[in-house]
Amino acid sequence: MTPLIFPLPGNEATAQALVTALDAEMGALETRHFPDGESYVRFLTPVDGRRVILVCTLDRPDARIMPLIFAASGAGELGAKEVGLVVPYLAYMRQDTRFHPGEVVTSTHFAGLLNRCIDWLITIDPHLHRRKSLSEIYDMPTRVLQAAPAIAAWIKSSVDKPVLVGPDAESEQWVHAVADLAGAPFLVLEKTRHGDRDVEVTVPQVEQWQDHTPVLVDDIISTARTMIETVNHLTGTAMPAPVCIGVHAVFAGGAYQDLQDAGTTRIVTCNTIPHESNGIDLTSLLVDGVREMF
Repeated sequence: MTPLIFPLPGNEATAQALVTALDAEMGALETRHFPDGESYVRFLTPVDGRRVILVCTLDRPDARIMPLIFAASGAGELGAKEVGLVVPYLAYMRQDTRFHPGEVVTSTHFAGLLNRCIDWLITIDPHLHRRKSLSEIYDMPTRVLQAAPAIAAWIKSSVDKPVLVGPDAESEQWVHAVADLAGAPFLVLEKTRHGDRDVEVTVPQVEQWQDHTPVLVDDIISTARTMIETVNHLTGTAMPAPVCIGVHAVFAGGAYQDLQDAGTTRIVTCNTIPHESNGIDLTSLLVDGVREMF
């Protein structure tokens, strides 16, 4: 049966690409808010007996979650054969433990919401730090897709003599993988975080890479403080101005402009979150992931 794909607001381009590649049907979904702020969701295309795929990336998640939950739950209530979710950026993964007494481990509770109404889930490079896999909190089948090959291919074709730079010890395994695929050396920064927007960075072994172009790579660029601090350190060296690459272009507040002003030559992100910096297309990755689920 032909899959029926519904984009949540802002996800139309990704949904259309999936429709074309999968020979699927685009469904019409109406979402709006009542005057009191509550969400209204209506399927204009019948879903009874159909295989439904919702497409919704989750940057700025709180405004997106309720329409998504209502759409997923409603599709099941209206007779959908199954309800899958393509979520290029999966939110609520960072609070994966209780750092201070009384804190809520939000990643677990958010997963609980989706577990109730989603049959399968596909995402790209979720923030798996203390957890080894999504299966620790998600009950449904999941596929975690990797942006590393596409990023490495972009680096090989676009950067002369790159040296990859990871922002912290958490990133070492991921940056190492990209560096190997790109055939480039890499180094990892030493980072001390004093607060959400206060990050101290030390750049080791700079001297031996002065004839290379530093390529700063991270999975999520949110406040961009780590990248900005790193750029500031590199400015005082003989290295060329760096290129900054991120998988997920969150860019909280004025982070994008702040990073531009820091002295980068180029900022490039993957298209998991629509943004003017998108330069690495991962649509084919999502298509392959959906085919695996089928």
